[in-house]
Amino acid sequence: MMTVKRIAIKLAIITALIFLSLASFSFYFYHMVIERKPNDPWSQNTRLTSISMESNEVQTFPVMAMAISPASTELADSGDFSPTEQTPPSWVESQPYEFWTVTSEDGFRLAGYYIPARIPTTRTVIIAHGYRSQALEMGEFAKFYSEKLGYNVLLPDARGYGTSEGDFIGFGWPDRKDYLLWIQETTEKVGPDAQITLHGLSMGGATVMMVSGESLPEQVKVIVEDSGYTSVQDELAYQLKRMYNLPAFPLLPAVSLFTDIKAGYNFSEASSLRQVEKNQTPMLFIHGALDDFVPVEMALQLYDACKAEKKLYLAENAVHGMAFYTDRPAYEAIVEDFIGLFMGH
Repeated sequence: MMTVKRIAIKLAIITALIFLSLASFSFYFYHMVIERKPNDPWSQNTRLTSISMESNEVQTFPVMAMAISPASTELADSGDFSPTEQTPPSWVESQPYEFWTVTSEDGFRLAGYYIPARIPTTRTVIIAHGYRSQALEMGEFAKFYSEKLGYNVLLPDARGYGTSEGDFIGFGWPDRKDYLLWIQETTEKVGPDAQITLHGLSMGGATVMMVSGESLPEQVKVIVEDSGYTSVQDELAYQLKRMYNLPAFPLLPAVSLFTDIKAGYNFSEASSLRQVEKNQTPMLFIHGALDDFVPVEMALQLYDACKAEKKLYLAENAVHGMAFYTDRPAYEAIVEDFIGLFMGH
């Protein structure tokens, strides 16, 4: 009898230790990866503190205090991005813009920067930035759409980034509903004849794919996803193995449960793949052929899952998020040709 009791006590102690270990790991992981950290450069926008929170005021971007290099997106996603150098104003900072706001379902006030085309047009692109980034770091993409294609450009700060409110990162899942609001706002401001392109990079690529599975209005004509992942679960499991040689189970289920409690979503539901399977909007898939941050296999799975009109561009010699900068003429030509198929005059 005493032996059975001792075994039970030992099992209880082991169970408690496992529970405490998983709880500690979940808290640490959430704090490091998902929780907004106000002191991080991508989680604030001290460069725009002079902007009031009134919608639709025409402003000019102030000079940015930190450098944004062509490689910033990839470095930001890898966790190595730490801009410090003073730089001259970039293209996006020299543009007049309107400051738009929407309020998310869960009460966060989200901010976006709308740059109207020089010649009035119904064609508008909404650009989604990546993890550890913010709207203004998508300036080169904005310049391409604005100057070369003549589009209106909307650059939203995702929840938890830049000027937008939010105390956690959504990895695209709660953000998909935020982007439905941006689509609605664009349609209301540009008009019912608006022709909208969604273009996302990395986490932004996952975001626009997650949006694609929702019921989209007819104004959304085409989607461009660049370097997005199949699901939050898949990507985090891959990174745990790649960076720390840790197993997904039981660590990720524990973090997912903690995230569900704190942020209202779990990793298993946040699937680009399942959303793309429901997508009915033409989609261009772009991925770096040398991407080892979001593996190329994910792009192939996503492309295969899409039943709508589609095209896949694997950029030679490009690592994560760098297809645009590795061969910009090819990237721009492929995007222009594909989205041009679905745009009216």
